[in-house]
Amino acid sequence: MKLKYDLHIHSCLSPCGSDDMTPANIAGMAMLAGLDVFAVSDHGSTKNCRAAAEAAEEYGLVFVPAMELTTDEESHILCLLPELKAAEEFGEYVHSKLADVQNRPEFFGNQFIMDANDNILGIEDRLLISATSISVEQVPSLVEGYGGVAIPAHVDKDSFSVLANLGFFDKRWGFPAVEITRRGDKAALAELHSDLRGMAFITDSDAHQLDALPDAEFELEADERTAKAVIEAVRRGSLSGRLEV
Repeated sequence: MKLKYDLHIHSCLSPCGSDDMTPANIAGMAMLAGLDVFAVSDHGSTKNCRAAAEAAEEYGLVFVPAMELTTDEESHILCLLPELKAAEEFGEYVHSKLADVQNRPEFFGNQFIMDANDNILGIEDRLLISATSISVEQVPSLVEGYGGVAIPAHVDKDSFSVLANLGFFDKRWGFPAVEITRRGDKAALAELHSDLRGMAFITDSDAHQLDALPDAEFELEADERTAKAVIEAVRRGSLSGRLEV
């Protein structure tokens, strides 16, 4: 079945996410946008995934627990997990590898941990946009160990992407797909980087504000309406398309 998706959305737990990006607000906007499935993928943490999953259930939407991990090379990798327990365990592991830098809310922004009713449960003190001690090449197998799948985020951006920070993409890393931005030049990427040719790709909003969540546009092909089926679709490349010259 075809599912309209957005697998890269930041909540108010990300310091760069606006304070009104609560799990309940995101789920409501996802419904209004016509999405079938969405993910909350905060920087360096999965602590708002449980609330987002509860909010998604209220609207009959599929929720995929996720995280945008910052590697040792300061490249962003989108990590999709099959269920909350695995996501929370993965989040704890990543937290142990996160640089010990304290957040300064007045400079970076708030990092609110929420429940599904927009109540603040806590505040994350460690700066979540900091790099971890996890390298790019370690991420695919690491996430696979939690039953999930990892995708290099916004590879066509000129900052915090694998291409921007490393200058190349290597298929031997084991990523099954990549993420490109809505304005990404697919042909140019495939022409400039031979290892990207033929790669499956997804396109997400990477929304940090509610008004940045666009109407549903992109689809993937899944066997059923579950997070595990979405992850399997990503793993086998049943996505928006492939990068070709």
